[in-house]
Parts: sequence; structure tokens; C-alpha cells
Amino acid sequence: MSGERSGEEPTSGAGPVSGGERGARSTARVPKAVARLPHQVREELSRRLHRNRRAFRTDDVQVVEPPLLRRAVGASALGNCMEWFDFGVYSYLAATIGKVFFPGASPAAQVISSFATFAAAFVVRPLGGLVFGPLGDRIGRQKVLATTMIMTAAGTFAIGLIPGYATLGIAAPVLLLLARMVQGFSTGGEYGGATTFVAEYSPDRRRGFLSSWLDFGTFAGYALGSALVTALNLALTDAQMLSWGWRVPFLIAGPLGAIGLYMRMKLEESPAFQQQLDEHEKALAQESAGSEFKDIVRNHWRALLVCMGLVLLYNVTNYMVTGYLPTYQTETLHRSSGTADLLVLVGMVWIVILITFLGRLSDRVGRRPLYAVGAAAMIVLAVPAFWLIKADGTWPPIAGVLLLATLLACFAAPSAATLPALFPTAVRYAAMGIGFNFAVAAFGGTTPLVTAALVELSGDDLMPAYYLMLAGAIGLLTVRFLPESAQVPLKGSQPMVGSSEERRELIATSKELYAFARKEAREREGERTRRG
Repeated sequence: MSGERSGEEPTSGAGPVSGGERGARSTARVPKAVARLPHQVREELSRRLHRNRRAFRTDDVQVVEPPLLRRAVGASALGNCMEWFDFGVYSYLAATIGKVFFPGASPAAQVISSFATFAAAFVVRPLGGLVFGPLGDRIGRQKVLATTMIMTAAGTFAIGLIPGYATLGIAAPVLLLLARMVQGFSTGGEYGGATTFVAEYSPDRRRGFLSSWLDFGTFAGYALGSALVTALNLALTDAQMLSWGWRVPFLIAGPLGAIGLYMRMKLEESPAFQQQLDEHEKALAQESAGSEFKDIVRNHWRALLVCMGLVLLYNVTNYMVTGYLPTYQTETLHRSSGTADLLVLVGMVWIVILITFLGRLSDRVGRRPLYAVGAAAMIVLAVPAFWLIKADGTWPPIAGVLLLATLLACFAAPSAATLPALFPTAVRYAAMGIGFNFAVAAFGGTTPLVTAALVELSGDDLMPAYYLMLAGAIGLLTVRFLPESAQVPLKGSQPMVGSSEERRELIATSKELYAFARKEAREREGERTRRG
């Protein structure tokens, strides 16, 4: 593990066993292995050793086999890829879908109606979280993730089959709405479950890097969907796109869903779910199964608020860039759809390239610094980024999109590792279902609709930048209350390592830490006796 200090140092005050006990300055020397531990890791291990009253043994540390880890990460990332393939397609086709399903409205009303149908799916996301979250904590993550994969693929495929308004009349947008709501309901259990699953499979030292592959799948799926729509727009006429071309990307979801389902059915349940850390966590699992969200909200409300604040920061930025920016360029800046599509596609490819490097960085420097720097930069750079996007020429708009994409990557990279770490294993899936989905429904999925309406009402084409600045301010405030979780074992889970060698190293470190803590405790006791 990367650390804050190296060598042997005298310690003052903080007794590792208690995690916060203050006393007289100790003369004990911190062992090198202990000194190399990041502060948050040392504190968490100290609490666990104090509770166990002994150093770790072999069965206290979970080793994740690399083949199982690769399958878990790959299958989870593919599910997110599937979900965001649909999202990218819908976002890029918003204007076309508006013409197909709302032909009698004005162009602005068509776009807003299309985004309203898009946002409706997010209204039912919390309901999906309420249903799938407790199921994931009771029957297992793998079974629920297989179910959400089927429903997501079915909803996306169905959109490609719905006749337009000219054929079915008012029934056409109603069916579109129903298909979107099926997608939204299933997605309510998808991202929270996928992040939980990957986080519980990942070794503590590499959780940021491995979990970032989940959002790699997210943006790869979006990039694939947007690239397909861009290719269709270039290859087909406007009449062909309106007639049948827009259906092609949605119909591709069927085969993609079958592949994803096959991969998820081959997965084993996460180690953290299979073996709770101790009897207290098992009792909590049984309790949460009975009283459900009432207990989660009562016992974990602080973590829920932090979760919602981070999700707001991430998803307002996310849906602004991926959901609204293509339409902003065509309807507000009056650029061609091909130009708008290519600009956003460049941003998505940049995120795909950048995100795993930022995930690895979060393992080294921590999650909090990455969020904090990104949120502060959002406040300062949102308006300049939109000035660049509005500018004429080729390179200024590209620079503006890349700037927003970089900020989005700063929020996306650590999220799949940070959010599950806020909650204990017994309630993690259900708590994510509340915190993530309610925040996305209220602030994320509504971003394109609200921003389009604000631009239309105010006539100010910098409204999107102001909206991002507000999200950045809320995110920066949230980071103040975010506990650092880089390299720290998940709450209610055993320490996770990637090899038997790492397990031996951790056990040896725990022995040094426990011995050092006992020595400190004896010195403090002796000091109190002398003073008495």
C-alpha cells in the first residue's frame, strides 16, 4: 500500500487500537510496515484489531482469484455498457424521436417532449431501487443483476419496434413512455448493484482502478451508441432516418443483452455477500430484510446524504455532457447534427481513455482529492468551457468539450469505488438503491429537460454552465463530509487482497500494528499510574 510516511517514527497521541485515543507522547517506535500505511487504512485496521483482540489470521483475509475478478469486472462493465449504449442512442436521436412521436409540436416542444419521455424513466428508477436493492441484499447480487440485464435489453429492443405517431396516434408516445419506464425500473437496480458487486470483488489496494472499469463500460457504451448514430446520420438521408434508420441502434440491444446475460449467469456471488465479517453484520442483514428502508434511513442517513451529493455532482455533469450537449448544439447553436455528434463523441472517447488512469490515481492519492479538485474546477471552468463550445471554428469547441469531459472523468472514475464504501455489506445494495437512484431521478435524468427549458425561457445560452456551477458547489460541500476510503476494507467485509503473498504481507503488518498498539497502551497505562 502506498503510504504517507516511511521509516520508523515516534508516534504521538493516536493509539492505533482505539483509532482516536489521545494521551501522553509515546516513546514507542512505529514499525516500518505500519508507518507505510495510509492514515485511513491504519485507523480502520486498528479498529478491527481492537475488536478482535488479536492480529489477523489466514481466514480473516479474503484472497480474490484473478480469473473470478476479471469475469466479475467484465460482466458488470458490459451491463453498464448495454445501459449506456441505449442512453447514447436516445440522446443523439432526441430530435428525431421528437419528430417521430410528437410530430404536431413545434421543434422546441418536440425536443422538450422527447426529453420529458427520457426523464420519465428516471421517475421510476427509485422504485426499481426499492424493489431490487433489498432483493440484492437478501438473495444475492448476481441473481438481481441478471434480472436487470434482461429487463434493460427488453425495454431498449421494444423501442425499436414501436410504430410512430403517424401509425398509432397517441398510443405511440404512450408505448414509448412504457418502454422507457421498463428501462428506468430495471436501471434502478443495475448501477447500484453493479458498483456493489465490483467493489465487493476488488482487492482493497486496487478498488479504485478496478471499479473505474465499470464506468469505462458506461462511456464505452455511450461512445458506441453515439458512433453508430453518427454513422447512420452520415450514411442515410433525413427521410430515411425518420422512416427506419433511427430504429437500428435500438434493435441491436437484443443481441447485446443476450451476451451480457450469458456472462452474468456465469458469475459467482461476491465474496463479501457469501461471508459476512461477523455475527453483528449477519444480524443486521436479517434486520434490514424485515424493516427495510426505515432502518437504513434512520441508521445511515449521513452516508445517504453524502452519497446523494456525490451522485448529484457526477450525474448533473454526466447528463449535461452526454444527454443535453448534442441537442444544445443543434437546437441552440444551430450546428449540423453530424458536427454536434462528432464533438460529443470526441469527449466520450477522451473519457474512455482517461478514466482508468484516474481510477488508479484515486487509489494512490485518495478519492476526496479527486472529487474536490474536480468540483472546484467545475465552478471556475464551466462558463469558459461553454464559451469555447459556442465559439466558431473547429478547435475551440473541441477544447470546450474536452474540458467538460475531463471534469466528468474526475467524478466518474472514483464513484464506483467510493459510493459502496459508504455502507456496510448487509445493507449496501439497498442503501445504494436509495441514495443513488433518488439523486439521479431528482437531479441527473432531469438535467436535459430542465436545462432545455431554462434556455428556452431565459434566452440565455449559458444557463447550462450556471447549472454546472451550482452542481460543483454542492459537490464541494459534500466532499467535506466524505470519509476517505482509498485502500480501506469495505464496511462489514473482510480485508480483500489479490494474492496469497499480499495476504501474508497484510497478516504480518497486522501483527506489527497489534504489538505496537499494545505497547502504546501499556505506556499510557504506566503514565497514568505515575501521574496518579
